[in-house]
Amino acid sequence: MPAMFALCDKVIANPAVATFSALGAFATLLLVDFAGPLRVRVEDQAVLALASGVLVCFGTLASRETWLAALAMALVAFFVVFTSVVSSALTAATTALLLAFILAVCLRAPISSIPDRVAGWEMSAAVSLIAISLLWPTPRRDPLRGPVVEACAALAARLRSEVAYILEGGTGQAAAAHSEAIARAKTAVGALDKAFYATPYRPTGLSTGARALVRLVDEVNWLEAIISVSAKGEDGAPPNLGACAVKLAAAAVLEQGARLVASPAGAPDELRQAVEQLRASLGDLERAATVDLPLGRTVAEEQALMTEERVTEFITSLDPSFRSQELSFAVAQIAANIDLASAAERRSFFERLTGRQPVGSAGALSTAQERAASHIERHSVTLHNAVRGAVGLGLAVLVADLTGVQHSFWVVLGTLSVLRSNALSTGQNVLRGLGGTVAGFVIGAIALAFIGTNTVLLWALLPVSILLAGIAPAVISFAAGQAAFTVVLVVLFNLIQPLGWRVGLYRVEDVAIGCAVSLVVGLLFWPRGAAAALRQAIAEAYQESARYLASAVEFAVACCDASGPWRPAPDEEALQAAAASRRLDDTFRGFLAERGAKPVPLADVTALLSGVVGLRLAADAVLELWRGDDDRPGGDRSAARQELLMSTARVSGWYEDLALSLIGTREVPAPLERDILSDKRLVDSLRRDFVGADGAASATAVRMIWTGDHLDAARRLQWLLVGPAGAATEQLVPRGPFV
Repeated sequence: MPAMFALCDKVIANPAVATFSALGAFATLLLVDFAGPLRVRVEDQAVLALASGVLVCFGTLASRETWLAALAMALVAFFVVFTSVVSSALTAATTALLLAFILAVCLRAPISSIPDRVAGWEMSAAVSLIAISLLWPTPRRDPLRGPVVEACAALAARLRSEVAYILEGGTGQAAAAHSEAIARAKTAVGALDKAFYATPYRPTGLSTGARALVRLVDEVNWLEAIISVSAKGEDGAPPNLGACAVKLAAAAVLEQGARLVASPAGAPDELRQAVEQLRASLGDLERAATVDLPLGRTVAEEQALMTEERVTEFITSLDPSFRSQELSFAVAQIAANIDLASAAERRSFFERLTGRQPVGSAGALSTAQERAASHIERHSVTLHNAVRGAVGLGLAVLVADLTGVQHSFWVVLGTLSVLRSNALSTGQNVLRGLGGTVAGFVIGAIALAFIGTNTVLLWALLPVSILLAGIAPAVISFAAGQAAFTVVLVVLFNLIQPLGWRVGLYRVEDVAIGCAVSLVVGLLFWPRGAAAALRQAIAEAYQESARYLASAVEFAVACCDASGPWRPAPDEEALQAAAASRRLDDTFRGFLAERGAKPVPLADVTALLSGVVGLRLAADAVLELWRGDDDRPGGDRSAARQELLMSTARVSGWYEDLALSLIGTREVPAPLERDILSDKRLVDSLRRDFVGADGAASATAVRMIWTGDHLDAARRLQWLLVGPAGAATEQLVPRGPFV
């Protein structure tokens, strides 16, 4: 920044170029922190330079009229803040983009000044590309890659130890190794969650590899839950060698997946071979399971099947194959996303340049549209923040212009610095921001009292103050950062136009006005912030996920019953459930980022978030189970279809009631008990399908039983949610004037 400022001020001798080059360097090097490999960071930096130049042009054009400047500021602020949800790169660049427009729109100038302003900003942006590439270039930072590798490897080790534990009868060294593997897996998955929620934004960009990698977080969590439930169901049961083979094959897939995540440019052949072996092991288990079912071969034996004991025995006999199918689906999903991320990394430069996507991946543009569209909803925290930012910054521009302050852009910067997602956080930042600015003014005034108009000493002080402004917010506090930035501006503007300590006083006055604007906007627009929106976001996510599950089962029964109406795959319901989950993720991050004590333990909130994931992925599993069936099997299975639909209505209805309890319209419902009579009716309705000419049950019948098992898994999940839901409704549901 000092080098660019010196070049433009002393060599080029153009104040406009000097001002924009100085603050452009500050914005592109101190207010931006892109992640990923160096190539990606340079690309993001270049795009930021181009976008900032465009905003400087628009800001200058709008600066001539007060009403136009305020309106343009509001529109740009809304667009920049709202679209930040599309990508972590956009999120990281939000402040820099806004600063480019604020500087241009607040400093009135004729259209003829646009070339000078853009030249100053772009010169600094070009130097920033050199700086991030050559001056201590940051190593590749993928916050999820390492934790994903550890989690996949730990889950693979747990599966292998579980097989050894089962085969050795749960005694000896195998028991100790199994306990240790369980602890390591839980720690690794917990570390992945911690890395995922460590930032106030979703840590994923629009690149194919980043999108595939972030999907692994939910899938790895779900897999860990499946393995835990499966292990509990096998305690004390005799070893099932087929199920053990599936677990070992799944462990091999996870190990190869971890290898490929760690070295994404490597060949995927071994991963794909492991997936094929997993499918073969699952097929062997399924064939053995259908042959060995406890079925009656006479009318009397078939009637005996209707007793509770025989139904329980029958359902239990299919448990190992269902657990293995559930495990295989989760592992195959993980492998598919790892393969996709690896394929994206292996693309050539020309393929990247032309936007060619690996097979099975949506384009960046369609993904961006989908992410943005999911937040066009009145309860979205992203939408709230965008509206709050638009009104606050637009109002700041208007107030600054009408009051005729010395440096109007400081008013807007003051608003930008302290505006947060709720009134309490904004109020706290007002005090810290003003305190820091006053401290900076005092420090700057004392320095100027000794330095006076000695430009040599001011030039020497400039890089030191910039260094402190860059370090202070992270190392000390927000207030310290404000103080250091005030010193930077005092020194900078005294080099441009010597005014002494009065520059700092102007900044204090202007920042105070900006802080007042922020506080007013924070009080008027959603003052309770993310905490109030969180309950609504959780409720909507459960409602959409429950509808998706119900639609997936409706699709399943349409596939297996030729006598009923056809129903297309619930792709729209899947998109709606995914959109609700994205809004919930955004709201939860806002909740975590807000200062102050949390009204409900985070463990309870994360348990409710995990329930949403489990419900949605259960629907995915049902859909995957039936999606490959192009031909509907003949025969009338209306009784079985009706039974599954009734079970679906019970389960999805419970989640609808849970959602209503989270928004305060009813009590948290008690979890459902297993309906053995429903199981008996379903088994009885499928008796004709259980014995074929070869003595084995039909694939359609087994899949219908598995569909019921997925519903039962969603029912069992309820027992894990009632406690956290009760705690959340006690604390998150408003009881006062903000209802």
